[in-house]
Amino acid sequence: MKLSLSALLSQKTAKLRFGLWLAFITACVITGGSLWQSGARIQSDILAMLPKVSESPITQRAMDQVEQQLANRVYLGLISDKQQTAIDAAKVAINTLKQTDDTQAAFIDINSADMAQADALNQYYFNHRFQLLTHSQQQLLQQGQWQQLTQAALEKLYNAFSYANSELLSRDPLLLYPDSLLALAPSQQLTVKQGILIATIAPSAEHPKPRFAAIVMAKGSDSAFNPNAQQVQLTALNLAFTAVKSQFADIDIIKAGALFHAVAATDNAKQEVSSIGLLSLVGVIALVWLAFRSLMPLTIAIITVSTSLLFAVVTTALIFGELHLLTLVFGTSLIGISIDYCFHYYCERLTHPNDSCEQVIKRIFAAITLALVTSVVAYSAMGLAPFPGMQQVAVFCAAGLSGAYLTLVLAYPTLARQPLKGANQALALANRYQGFMLARFTPKAGLAKTGLVLAVGIYLLAGFIQLSADDDIRQLQHTPADIQTEGNQLRTLLSGGTDNQFLLVTAATEEQVKQQLAKLDPVLAKAEQDKLIGNYLSLNRFLPSQEKQQLNYDLQGQIYLEHLDEIIASLGLDSHLKAELIRAYQAAKGNFINAESFFNHQAGASLKPLWLSPTANGDSGYGAIVLLGGINQLDSFAVRFNDNPHVALIDKVGDISTVMGHYRQLTFVLLAVALAVAGIIFSFRFSLKLAAVVVAVPALAALLTLASLGLLQNPLTLFHALALILVFGIGVDYSLFFAESNQQTRGVMMAVFMSALSTILAFGLLAFSQTPAINAFGLTLLLGISFTFLLAPFIQNFTRKPL
Repeated sequence: MKLSLSALLSQKTAKLRFGLWLAFITACVITGGSLWQSGARIQSDILAMLPKVSESPITQRAMDQVEQQLANRVYLGLISDKQQTAIDAAKVAINTLKQTDDTQAAFIDINSADMAQADALNQYYFNHRFQLLTHSQQQLLQQGQWQQLTQAALEKLYNAFSYANSELLSRDPLLLYPDSLLALAPSQQLTVKQGILIATIAPSAEHPKPRFAAIVMAKGSDSAFNPNAQQVQLTALNLAFTAVKSQFADIDIIKAGALFHAVAATDNAKQEVSSIGLLSLVGVIALVWLAFRSLMPLTIAIITVSTSLLFAVVTTALIFGELHLLTLVFGTSLIGISIDYCFHYYCERLTHPNDSCEQVIKRIFAAITLALVTSVVAYSAMGLAPFPGMQQVAVFCAAGLSGAYLTLVLAYPTLARQPLKGANQALALANRYQGFMLARFTPKAGLAKTGLVLAVGIYLLAGFIQLSADDDIRQLQHTPADIQTEGNQLRTLLSGGTDNQFLLVTAATEEQVKQQLAKLDPVLAKAEQDKLIGNYLSLNRFLPSQEKQQLNYDLQGQIYLEHLDEIIASLGLDSHLKAELIRAYQAAKGNFINAESFFNHQAGASLKPLWLSPTANGDSGYGAIVLLGGINQLDSFAVRFNDNPHVALIDKVGDISTVMGHYRQLTFVLLAVALAVAGIIFSFRFSLKLAAVVVAVPALAALLTLASLGLLQNPLTLFHALALILVFGIGVDYSLFFAESNQQTRGVMMAVFMSALSTILAFGLLAFSQTPAINAFGLTLLLGISFTFLLAPFIQNFTRKPL
């Protein structure tokens, strides 16, 4: 082994290794360029990071269809003290948004009140009027009180605002159909004026008079999470806002939709990538200069970091086809880790100034190789998380460290041959710090050791008692307060809007689904009355069961087969209408409303995503989605469906949060396994006692970090757990170098000091991120690396021989 290692790292092979390194860099650049030209991109969609929840095929289809139904929608509220001003402003906004060239349209389906939809519903349902009755109409006919329906028709005829006309009377003499058509419209607080949806805003302290909000809705032609689409859509919206403001200066505009959250997340991530990466790089450069007082280590450090980042980006893009913005944010911390190789090399060279470059690399080769292996194992464990984004971070960092390692072995013998001069001051400071720590904080007497153990135990106990967990996926994204406020205001105006949770009704046949929807309707109405939900949208009113349609048809036989003469006479209609009315009624027998005809008609096109039919791939059964809005008490609401096997509350946010909790616990198990495996590996290199000590340092650092998070009232998340995996990977590096160094440790102390400081610079900055997930990741590493740095030097108490 020694012979082969000496041959590999000999001076004779330096040029060959440098040539391999250049070939490696060239291949990375060519591959990266090719990937970017072939479509690799930066991904900003936060949903792309979420875990895949295992669901039945029909449930998964339902979730996909709901996402497609709700995705990329933008809602605007144009608010004025005058209703007509709000209406006019909405018309200007709609017209401006529609003026974009169709080939570059930012939005599609731009509207307010959908008048075309109302006309389509009328066209479709009028042909099924004999199968339709309102609940009150049905009750009257069941009681044989058709005369009351005749009287109601007479009142409508003499009403100045009646919608009755001769054409309608000749086909629906009792005017039953208009009421059935009105019953299709969902109950809401909005009114329609001149084709525009209007919401009335109640007086407040700021605005003592009622105000009016005209609602405009649009659907983005591309994903709101696509950075290019974001800019196109924002430009179109700003043009519309400018057009509105130029004509109506007193108009207030509020907005809601995934677009505004996505733009905020993209801008925040870009800002953090640039600021954190830049500050980390500047900090590391300053650290190298202050430590070595030479341009050469600084140059080598930049080359090492650049190679590391290049290999990380290309490898991640090659495997995943894209780079997530959060991967780049997390990946900026790679600067503080990959440069460790440079630190260890130059600190070891300072310690042994007479050694050649190859001899220095041989001295640190075993420790640095073991360190790479354990770090890659740590990142691999992190990659087992169900988040594609976190899997990218694992690949990104593991590849980056591998690139730095190859740079040290292949390029340093050529690039870093020049010895350092006059840079021993930092080495002396590290030596004095090390001596101070060992002398002052190593307990000698048994009582002192017992007191130290007791103090640590009390600290851990106090922290662990206060530890809690929070696995809510909403921590993934930071939403600015103004966007959240506007969104909540628009949700209120839209009677609660639509939430991510929904009900899925399933059954073996279409008719059974319709019957289940009918049974569900009163339960939902009661939940709405009890303020558990704000509103709901069910297909029940659009797709009555065949059983109900048959009942309605049979009941109308009283009108058209038994009492038509009396009805015609009471209403003063032409008696010649009788034959045609009977013929139309009899021809309508069996003309049932069904899903296929409804959804293939313009009337049902917008509701089609709420219906699930069997698919060709073997997904049997039927299903219907019931959209929910303004959910106030999800648990209390869900209880109402526990005994119904045909109804399931689908809560993707809750399901993913549950998966996060599961993987958080699994990550801690993986951490324990990684510690045990590392201990076994190290036992082949060191004694069992020293191997246990090497592993104990990052283990104790992890425990102290958890206790500190508890004392800071910082709830545990999956991201804290993933960060602890890295604390282990980095902490083991520190322990390994001290264990390998035996008596000569001042160079290791200096390298570990610089490594810890550079890592804390990177991760400490992440702790100030506005995104809670990144903040958790950074804070955990800040604490963990600090504890590891403080603990690692005490390994010398087990490696140094007594004088």
